Amino acid sequence: MPSQDMALKGLKVIEMAGLAPSPFAGMLLSDYGAEVIRIDQPKPLLSTNVMARGKKSISINLKKPGGVEIVKKLINDADILIEPFRPGVMEKLGLGPEVLLKDNKKLIYARLSGYGQNGSMSQAAGHDINYVAMTGVLSKLGRANEPPFPPINLLADFAGGSILCVMGILIALHSRASSGVGQVVDAALTDGAAYASSFLFSSLNQIPMMWPGQRGHNLLDSGCPYYNTYGTKDGRYMAVGALEPQFYTDLLKGLELENAQLPHQMELPKWGELAKAFKEKFASKSQSEWVDVFSKLDACVTPVLTFAEAAKHPHNRERGMFVEVPGGAAEPTPSPKLSANPIELDLNIPKLGQHTMEILQSLGYDEESSNKLLNDQVINVSK
Repeated sequence: MPSQDMALKGLKVIEMAGLAPSPFAGMLLSDYGAEVIRIDQPKPLLSTNVMARGKKSISINLKKPGGVEIVKKLINDADILIEPFRPGVMEKLGLGPEVLLKDNKKLIYARLSGYGQNGSMSQAAGHDINYVAMTGVLSKLGRANEPPFPPINLLADFAGGSILCVMGILIALHSRASSGVGQVVDAALTDGAAYASSFLFSSLNQIPMMWPGQRGHNLLDSGCPYYNTYGTKDGRYMAVGALEPQFYTDLLKGLELENAQLPHQMELPKWGELAKAFKEKFASKSQSEWVDVFSKLDACVTPVLTFAEAAKHPHNRERGMFVEVPGGAAEPTPSPKLSANPIELDLNIPKLGQHTMEILQSLGYDEESSNKLLNDQVINVSK
């Protein structure tokens, strides 16, 4: 159970099970104290237990009328609903906002979709790579003379999807505090990826010197030799972000290079010469040797760590950045940290339908009714 001091204690969230963006949005709310109930299909094609810590699971067959009625009862006193389907799916189930907001006027109805609730592409299928491509941002990602390179599925699914969806939910909750009514949060991953990339759009117009060339020839896209990664003698990598002159000076000091013998830091046509010199130097020592060198300098040079190494790094341990979960793996802890509302993580991962009977009982179903729903395959319980 969430601690009484957790910031979102008392909020009830219903999460329709989905992939990537919706589970993370639900986990964000759960991590800060909200009660999150995930509605699972009886036999999902893919596991819904990624980013599921601290949630409850009720398994309902939404293709049966009795299943939809259970969902309506669940949502009737909820604060927040998160649904990840294409526009129109919830309406076909009889669970659209015009129905649910009529019965629960305070409901924040959050809709996570690829292209949004309206527009000519609203019904199109897609994944993170497609959404980022449609914003124009993908055209800026990648090295010179290579195809655009997608940043895994972090930009649209999570930065533009989950996180901005939760921001929309919190804004709607703030509005509800004065208006007394909820609203629909239309969180499109494509819109969100563009918004999360606002710096790119603004800087292209306002700071054109940052983007003098095509992809892979600029300050922050691997074109700049002092904002890049370099291989080490042992096959590892170092990350260099020595943009400002004082950091660049310490970079050269650590590499034992003389500034007078190199092209000027901002001499763009000779960045290739600088990159070659840096590459040769970094290849002369192991990663651990370079860590030792730059630990004594303020050069914005750090090792590229593996997940396992990151979890064990002294600074990250001091910050409590990772927590060991059942099975021994490490997962990130919530961020940001709140001074007055400490987080007490619930690391339990629910089995599919683990809380079905418990939740039905809380909704007023007696044992006979619940067993009938089970026999009729309206609900499912974990085995």
